[in-house]
Amino acid sequence: MVVSVSQLLLFGTLLFSGLLYHAVIQNGNMTSTRRPNFIIILADDIGWGDLGANQQERQKLSNTPNLDLMAQEGMRLTDFHSPASTCSPSRAALLTGRHGLRNGVTHNFAVGSVGGLPLSETTLAEILHQNGYYTAMIGKWHLGHNGPYSPTNRGFDYYLGIPYSNDMGCTDQPGYDIPPCLPCEPGSQIQHYRVSKAGHSSCYSKVALPLFENETIVEQPLDLWRLTQRYTSTALDVILKARKQAQPFLLYMALAHMHVPLSPHFHVPLPSAPHPSEGAVYAASLRDMDELVGAIKNASDASEKDNTLIWFTGDNGPWDQKCLYSGSVGPFQGKWQTSRGGGSAKRTTWEGGHRVPTVAYWPGRVPANSTSSALLSGLDIFPTLLSLAGVKPLPDRRYDGMDATDVLLHGTETGHKFLFHPNSGAAGKYGDLQTVRMGRHKAFYITGGAEACSGSTGKEELHDPPLIFDLSQDKAEETTLDPTTEEYREAEERGRRAREVLLYDIATDPLLSTADYTTDQSAAPCCDRRHASCRCSSG
Repeated sequence: MVVSVSQLLLFGTLLFSGLLYHAVIQNGNMTSTRRPNFIIILADDIGWGDLGANQQERQKLSNTPNLDLMAQEGMRLTDFHSPASTCSPSRAALLTGRHGLRNGVTHNFAVGSVGGLPLSETTLAEILHQNGYYTAMIGKWHLGHNGPYSPTNRGFDYYLGIPYSNDMGCTDQPGYDIPPCLPCEPGSQIQHYRVSKAGHSSCYSKVALPLFENETIVEQPLDLWRLTQRYTSTALDVILKARKQAQPFLLYMALAHMHVPLSPHFHVPLPSAPHPSEGAVYAASLRDMDELVGAIKNASDASEKDNTLIWFTGDNGPWDQKCLYSGSVGPFQGKWQTSRGGGSAKRTTWEGGHRVPTVAYWPGRVPANSTSSALLSGLDIFPTLLSLAGVKPLPDRRYDGMDATDVLLHGTETGHKFLFHPNSGAAGKYGDLQTVRMGRHKAFYITGGAEACSGSTGKEELHDPPLIFDLSQDKAEETTLDPTTEEYREAEERGRRAREVLLYDIATDPLLSTADYTTDQSAAPCCDRRHASCRCSSG
């Protein structure tokens, strides 16, 4: 058998990490023999302003009481960003600690995708699994569903979930739920039905939405109304199993909430009017998600109250074009863009697309009722969890995340000096690092390209010199700094130099990966190809 250099490096890393098997950071010292458990809860298409604890109007009724309690008993991270502003690249960066330009995932995979997250990349789950952790994933994967790209081949011992977004396949009655689409046709002909109001999007009806358990489709089309309950009970089983085995665990929960279609499990009746009351369906779905989070928190508290870190965050901001069915960006409105047409949330590098509600909860470790404004990213989850587990990352890799242990445990405000946002499907080339945060300043090299609720799409514009905003004075990103001022010139030079350094580092990285974005109709997941809508049931 031929052993590659990367395999030797991985073996060496794991051997070294094995020496740390009985150690974990406790209060800054390697003294405890109990390694921590990790629960990552990743919400889909959630707005910074959706979290009650982030809302300025305290008199407003919160739809997230469990998350608010978790923030009160833990730490609210107010300047935390998704690594990208759409699904696949954000998730790939979270699991690898590397930008899409390094890990190869720069845009979304499709129902018929042949590939996924490149096999040359090593995930957080793989490293923790090799170091004695029980690893489980529940929810949306969206990093490749065929063969070696599936979750159980990327470090997870167990998987239950859907392979991509919950609108990438038809479902049975009530169809696409809210907003509605026609249900799957049981016969040989699948109709294609376009949403004309309150959605601005086509309904995908070519293949039924599947539910996987490990590598087997157990239900197709799945029942979206039961999905929250199924995810909750499975998560509780994972926690209980790990507890019985006295084994540290990683549970990665990638929720269907708050991605359209919305399916709160207590069933919001479809209104007879074309539009439901303002925000009612979205609010109900937020409460549904919050109940799920509360159930997981309660189960964790009951079993491992002092030894489980729960990290809640989002994969990107709200989906503007879904109108009443999208979330709140809070004060981060991207007014420079919206005043010129187009959206300023999901798929964009405006604050509304990247700044996501984030809470870290770890009783006795993360200071209670604390807030951090450190500039952090989903890229940081990878190195931080490895550090807390006493495990070293692969020495041959270049990473873009930072270890945020001191922020979480000791209240330091030292985050990234520079944080780069890639194009995630709006303007420019996929993966391009076209926006840079540097302290309170933010520079845009390209803008436009995302669809708004109105249907308008902002004109793609290159900016040389870049647009620069001072977020300490202008959270809404409405008014650019005057290019003739010293403040602008200093910020522009810092951003330009940092961007050049990072782009050179990526260009000279010997371990860049390239994702296979080839699609083939036969690659679509289907449990019974005799039925056009792919039908099977675990019952």
